Amino acid sequence: MSIRQISVFLENRPGKLQEMCALLADRGIDLRALSLAETKDFGIARMIVDDAFTTANVLKENDFIARMTPVLAFAVPDEPGGLSRLLGAFTTAGVNIEYMYAFLGGSNDGRAYMIFRVAHTDQAEAALAKAGFRALNQDEIETI
Repeated sequence: MSIRQISVFLENRPGKLQEMCALLADRGIDLRALSLAETKDFGIARMIVDDAFTTANVLKENDFIARMTPVLAFAVPDEPGGLSRLLGAFTTAGVNIEYMYAFLGGSNDGRAYMIFRVAHTDQAEAALAKAGFRALNQDEIETI
């Protein structure tokens, strides 16, 4: 099951990322994971939060350009080779990864959490499930 990622387009200027983060903090929104990519003129903040719908609405109400994107999340053993085994399943299934990023859970449970953007999330999830990997659902990711 895919989870919801919020992608936000930010002007590439000092303080814009902080402005967005302060807005979310003021509304009590907790960031689970954050990735920032930039170009000369703008950046894209990709984030997993504890409440995706509220976050999208808050951002839009405050003139940020934001959209929700389906992504896959997997728990990976935080050990040498943990990620490699998961990536091997993507390779065997013929699934191309557009981008990915990681975060550690707050419980220090010996796992890392990987977020993957792929072209066809449902097909990728089914292929990885066949290989023995279970994607996390929205409720699980919001409580990590």
